Order: sequence, then structure tokens, then C-alpha cells
Amino acid sequence: MTNSKPFLNSDDAVDLTNCDREPIHLLGGVQSYGCLIATSADFMVNHVSANIQDLLNIVPETAVGVRLLDLLPERTVHDLRTKLQLLNVETNSSRLFGYDVLGNGIRFDVSVHALGQTYVFEFEPKIDTKARDEMSLVQPLVARVRRTNDLKAACDQAAMAIQVMSGFDRVMVYQFDEDGTGEVIAEKRQSHMEPFLGLRYPASDIPKQARALYLRSPLRLIADVNGTVVPIVPAHNIHGKPMDLSLSVTRAVSPIHLEYLRNMGVAASMSVSIIKNGQLWGLFACHHETPRYVDFERRTAIELFAQFFSYEIIQKVDIDARVRSEDVRRMQDNLMIKLSGGTNLIDGFDIIADELEGLIPNDGVAVFSDGRYAARGEALDEAEFKKLVRFLNTAPTGELFATHSLAALYPGATEFSADVAGILAIPISRTPRDYIVFFRREVATSVNWAGNPQKPVEVGPNGTRLTPRKSFEAWSEMVRNMSARWLANETQIGESLRISLIEIVLKLTDDASETRRKAADTQELLIAELNHRVRNILNLIQGLVSQSRSGAQDVATYTKVLDGRVQALARAHDQLTRQEWSPSSLRKLIDVEINAFLTGAANRLEVTGDAPMLMPEAFSTVALVIHEMVTNSAKYGALTDHSGKVSINLSVQDDGALLLAWREIGGPPVQAPKRQGFGTTIIEKTIPYELKGKVETRYLVTGFEADIMIPSVSISADQEVIEVDVPPKETSDAKFLKKLSGDVLVLEDNMVIALDASDILSANGADRVHMSSSVDDALKVLEDNPISFALLDVNLGKQTSLPVAEQLAARNTPFILATGYGDAESITANYPSAIIANKPFTAESLTKAINACLSI
Repeated sequence: MTNSKPFLNSDDAVDLTNCDREPIHLLGGVQSYGCLIATSADFMVNHVSANIQDLLNIVPETAVGVRLLDLLPERTVHDLRTKLQLLNVETNSSRLFGYDVLGNGIRFDVSVHALGQTYVFEFEPKIDTKARDEMSLVQPLVARVRRTNDLKAACDQAAMAIQVMSGFDRVMVYQFDEDGTGEVIAEKRQSHMEPFLGLRYPASDIPKQARALYLRSPLRLIADVNGTVVPIVPAHNIHGKPMDLSLSVTRAVSPIHLEYLRNMGVAASMSVSIIKNGQLWGLFACHHETPRYVDFERRTAIELFAQFFSYEIIQKVDIDARVRSEDVRRMQDNLMIKLSGGTNLIDGFDIIADELEGLIPNDGVAVFSDGRYAARGEALDEAEFKKLVRFLNTAPTGELFATHSLAALYPGATEFSADVAGILAIPISRTPRDYIVFFRREVATSVNWAGNPQKPVEVGPNGTRLTPRKSFEAWSEMVRNMSARWLANETQIGESLRISLIEIVLKLTDDASETRRKAADTQELLIAELNHRVRNILNLIQGLVSQSRSGAQDVATYTKVLDGRVQALARAHDQLTRQEWSPSSLRKLIDVEINAFLTGAANRLEVTGDAPMLMPEAFSTVALVIHEMVTNSAKYGALTDHSGKVSINLSVQDDGALLLAWREIGGPPVQAPKRQGFGTTIIEKTIPYELKGKVETRYLVTGFEADIMIPSVSISADQEVIEVDVPPKETSDAKFLKKLSGDVLVLEDNMVIALDASDILSANGADRVHMSSSVDDALKVLEDNPISFALLDVNLGKQTSLPVAEQLAARNTPFILATGYGDAESITANYPSAIIANKPFTAESLTKAINACLSI
């Protein structure tokens, strides 16, 4: 970034050789827009500002040494004493707004504070005496910050809020880093101004003593960098010390800082402290290109907003910490589940890397376990890492090792083939030393400095002090062999990860030992089980061979019958094997038998009802029964010709038992067999004998019927999921929603409504939203920017938006009129034709209005 300008306050630019001195003591006065009276505990005046004659008609020289009661009305002194009494209860300062100090109708904003035995009263003339409620602005603006999801969005909203409340051309949110440097993390500015967002500033731009002052005095205004600085009379107290103006709201700043601002083209500035947990977290830094005075009452509202914003920062940070903690716990649970099955860390590396993705920002990750290595992303190769492990093993056992500059500790790091400058090594065992390691690349050119940070001090016209830089070219510091620092919350996550992975490793080790013991036992059981099953199947086949002889007229018929029964068993065992001897689908068993035995007859068999799963112990038995029933139907029943059909209804009862209803229709007339062959025996006797079920058969003339009950012990509690082809649902053509783009104008005199409208327009595609509160401002925006769409409030207090609407219509720029009046037609009769959005509008209603407007 070029032509970048540092903006921050070298503040009061003290003598850096004596940093213990408070910078405010080097100053000698206050800004000319206010005056000051300081008294001792007995209310004798001991200091005044030189401009007190202009404001209160009091000559400074005669004021010092007299009683406060001799200068101000009794009622005023009484009220000031009351405010002093409240200081001990409420805060270190107290305020009065629009107060008639002299009893002559001229009103002042008054600040009261105490410093030891000195009471300080400051008076600012009330320029705008209209009745207003500045504090009412704070709540809706804080609510907008509260609705954001993260810290960056909150800072963006806060910068906009400060800009709206103060009217400054530029408002920045500046965050301090641990090393005293800082960065602009949010910015709201006029469109013609150069952006400062993302620039980093050296720690010397705001010295330590200046940051301490920001904690004591949260808000300071420089209304005019060229304004008069009014001296304090007398310059020193009886002890020879200057008056402490640390808490003074009108105090002047050093000529050095004013020079600093002039070199930047800044005519007015304001800074507001952002304090988190008693520490200076950052600043709202405000700039204006022309002199700008913000009265004390409005500044108080801004200060209150900053205090609320500080609380919101704490909440956002705490919420982010809780989310990160939940992510860590979820990651731990997922890893435990995925790895506890026995997968080692190397074989499960992809699982680990996927779970760690995004948990700790990194450029690469690796696992080293049992001498094996796996890596992803920007990481060391195996040979380089094995050398590094020797160095890592010198670290204390069981502790994380984190560095953002590995080369400073491990000389071999400068020879790495990968771009690795920082590592976070997490030990996940004791012996051998295994690790999960996160890598970070070198940060070489990513820091954009506003000015050279190595050039903070020069000999200037005021001696050895911070002298503003005359050149503000962006200066990029080359950070060699260093990565981004590992933050405290990242090392905390790493420690939590270490504990979780050690638990997993220990569990895997215990499980491996237990598994080896169980494997031997299981092997013996498998051999015995295999021997048992082989004997059973041999006995079953022996029975089939023997029983199939009955009724066989010749060898060919015998062979065919036997082959069909053996094949039925084979198909059933194939299905069981594919299911790994787990519950198997009865519907699939029926389909297999139909397709295997009757080619082309599948459409003549209909299966309805439930989709039960048979337990493995019952599968072969039911397979034989289904085979015999299909065979008999094909020989004698409904499937002997093309007109017959078979229907099977499957119904799982409340007690878990299965009812199978077999019905044949449309075939030849049926007669009961004259003798009971082996096939009939299988149908009628096998299920009652093997499965303890029931079978009823009926040889009706219209077709064979059978009702079979299989007990619940042979039926799985789960049912098969039947996939049904559903045709795509016909949908009516939805109306195409139009989208905004480019620059958009909002003309609205209510700030909060304007902000809400701005959000809605941005959500609808607007690239940049310009907010104006008056016709003149809006016309200037139209002149300076390529406005593609506008939302105009009809009534703007003492004026209407008609001139802007006419200008938009002349340009053929679409716009919407917003009004809170019920009779919109009478209000907008003189306007060009436009879509009306009634207040209060919502995101949905305004979006519809936008779509209607853009569709015309």
C-alpha cells in the first residue's frame, strides 16, 4: 500500500529520556473553546485559564486568590458543591449539561472533577441549546453491535456508530498488539479519502506513558489543530509544579502532536479509549478535514457508547472462546470415536488432519508416531523432521513446544526445504516421543507499516522528542525467519489436544493388548463354530439327498429337484455372507428365488406390507420354505400359466412376530395332494419344528393359500429401508428476484432507520450504500457518485425529498419512496411515479419493493 499516512497520537510527546513523567505536566493550557477554574479545598481560586474573561467576564489576574463565591452566583456554587459531593459516590468526574452558570440565560456544559485537594471546574458554552436526548442514540447503536456474530463485524458497526454520532469524516478502530504496535481493524471514511484499513503502526507512535493517559482520560477532542491554546494562570502552584490536567476535558495537546496532525491534512481529531478488563485494548481514532467541534453532551454519549462497546468486546471474546472450546471438545469426541476402533495415528492421519482443520491456524500439519511420519500442507519432509525430533526431545517431558522463530533456537531451520519458520509441537506420548506438529510459514512482506518503525525519535525543534514524519509512504518490514506468533488461546487448544490424544493413544495401547488376548480366544471359537456349521450343513444336505428320492420318477427328476433345493440353500448363504451374518432382508430373499427360478415371472408376484429382516439363524429355513412354495406354484399352481399371480403380504405384529400371507389367484383349479411329499413337509413342518412358528395351508379351488407365523426371536427389530422412486415434484416458476449492484443512496433523517435500511440494501446486493439526512447532502452524493438505486424518505422534517426524486427520475435511476403516512397517494402526488414502501418496513417487505421497482 502506498501513500499511507500514520494517524495516531504521539499524544503529548514527552521527553523519552524520562518516561516516568506524566506528559500532561509539560502542557500549559486548555483549548480556547472552554475555560477552567481550579480551587483549593476551601474553594479559594488558585488557577484559571486566560480566556476566562471572554467566557465568564472574569479577569484572570483578579480571579486568582479570591473565593469561588465571589466569582459565581450562590446557586451555581451550591450546585457545583453538590456535584463534588457525588464524586465520592459515583465516579472521578461529574457533568452538567445546558446549565445557566451566571444566571443570565447563557448556558454552559460543565465538567467537575477532583485531583487530590484541588477541585477543577470546566465550562464550555452551549452552542446548540435545542432540547435533545443524546443518550437515546446509544442504545439502538449498541444493539446493532450486539447483533453481530464476530469481533470484526462488531468493530465495523462500532466505527459506523461513532461516525454517525460524531460526524467525523474518518473513524477507525485501532487495536493494540502485545508488543505495543497496533493495527487499523475497522474503518468508516468518506469515499474520497485514502483507506488506512490494515495498516500497522509502530509502538512509538503511542508511547507507554501516553497509553497510560488514555486509561485515565477516555475521550479527547481537538476541535481545531490551528486553534488558540490558552495558558493557565498562574503557570505553577506554590510548590513550583504545573497544574495536573490529566482529567481535563478541554486541555490542550502538545505542539508536536498538532504538527503531526497538520502534516496529515487533519484539521480536527478525536480519540476515544476502548478499555477491556482494565487494559487499553484499542482506540476509536477520528479525523476531520475541517475544524469540527462536538459539544460535551454529545461527547458524553460517545464515551458511554465506547464503554458499552468494551463490554460487547468482552462478550464477543468470551463467546469466541466458548465456541473454540466446544470445537475442541467436539474434535476430541470425534477423534476418540474414529480412532478408538484400533486405527493407529499414522493410518488415521487423514482423519486427524481433517478434524484439526481450522482448529489452530496453520500452513501445515504432521504426525510422528512409532518412528513413522505423515504430513500435509507446508511441512518438513521425513528426513528433516527426524533430525528436528532430536531437538524436540530435549524439551521438558509432556510440555508443548511453541516458537514463532525456530531458526533462533534450531540452526538447521534455515536449511529447511519447506517454508517453515514457526512450529507448535504437541507431545502425545512419553516413550517413544511421538508428536503432532503444526507448521507456520515465514512472515516476510505481510506487515504494512505506516512509516518506518525503526525511526521513532529525532532531534526536532523541541528537542529529543517524537517528531512527526514528513513522509508517509507505506514501509514494509521484512521479517526474516519468523512466523505469526502462537497466541495464548492456540497453545491452550494445543494442550487440550495433547491430553485428548494421550488418552486415545493409551486406549489404543490397552485395546491392542486386549485385542491380542481376545484374538487367540476368538480363533479357537471360530474353528469350533466353523466345524459345527460344516457338520450341520453336511447333515442338512444329507437329509435333502435322502428325502428328495421320494416321488422322483427318474434320475433326471431327482437330480433337478435336489439341485433346486441345494441352490436355494446356496443363494441364502450368499445373501447371509454379503450381510456378514447379520439380519437379512426377506423381500430380497423372495426376489432372489423368483428371479432364479422363474425367468420373466417377477412381475407376476407382488409383495406388500412391511420389510422385515430375518435373523441369520432363521434365514436358511425360511429360504427352503419360500423355494418349495415357488416351485409348487410353478408346477401346479398360479405360476403354471401366464394368467396367474401370487401375492405375499408381510405384517410385523406388535409383539414382533411376522405374519406371511401367501395367496395364489388366476391359476388352474387346485386340488389337495393325495400324499404328502418332502416338499409339502418342508412347507408345513420346517418352520414349526425349526423356528417354533405356525403354518396353515389351504388348497382352495381358486388357488393355494398359506398363513405362516414366524416368532419375534427370528425377526430383527429393525426393518429394511425401502427405496421408492418418487417423481420430481412439479413446481411453479418462481418469480425471478432482481438484485441491486453498485452505489445506492439512502435519504433518511432518522439515523437508526437509515442504518437498518442500509443493511437491507447491502443484503440485496448493493456494493456501497451512501447515507444522507438532508436534500443538500443527497444531491451532493448524486453529483459525486454513480448512484444506481435510491430509497427516499418522503418527509425529512422541514423539507421533503422531492428535489432528489426529480433528479433521480431525470437520470432514469430507479427509486423507492418510504413513508409512515397512511394516505401515501396524497403525500406523493407531486412526486415522479415510484414504488411506495410503507413504514415500518421489514427486510422482507423492502426486498419485495426493491424487486417490484427493478422489474418495472
